[in-house]
Amino acid sequence: KNRSQRPTPRAMLPRLTRCSSATRRAIPALAGSRRWHGGLGTGPVVDFDFVMADGTKHRVSVPGGTNLLEAAHHNGVPLEGACEASLACSTCHVILPDDLYERFEDKLTEAEEDLLDVAPGLTSCSRLGCQVLVDESLQDRQIQLPKHTVNFYVDGFVPEPH
Repeated sequence: KNRSQRPTPRAMLPRLTRCSSATRRAIPALAGSRRWHGGLGTGPVVDFDFVMADGTKHRVSVPGGTNLLEAAHHNGVPLEGACEASLACSTCHVILPDDLYERFEDKLTEAEEDLLDVAPGLTSCSRLGCQVLVDESLQDRQIQLPKHTVNFYVDGFVPEPH
């Protein structure tokens, strides 16, 4: 689709509304929705790629203001986020391109730095996906997933959205 045919973030709200699974089953319009822990962004839709550990690319489209973890979860990208964006783990570790890292570097907190210290495959441009909000600077860019993790996915466990 070209950008003019994409729904606006407000038009996406019914399918992304935070609600219980029972509510989603009871209301057919919400049947495909997922819970957004960090909240749904309200900015313009941004398209970018997650680059998987094996080098394959997964294109996503999300409203600006959505964090990278939620962008991954909503689009079926295997980025774990075990602590559900509460800044208590490093399972949503991503690697940003150098120039993007510099753009978001001022928002890096000491708590995030401490968690990144235990992330496998740490680089000088590593961030936690739950702490990086999508904006226009990510348009057509690539976000790298680390080559190695200590996540449940390694054992074949794939969590279901709730």
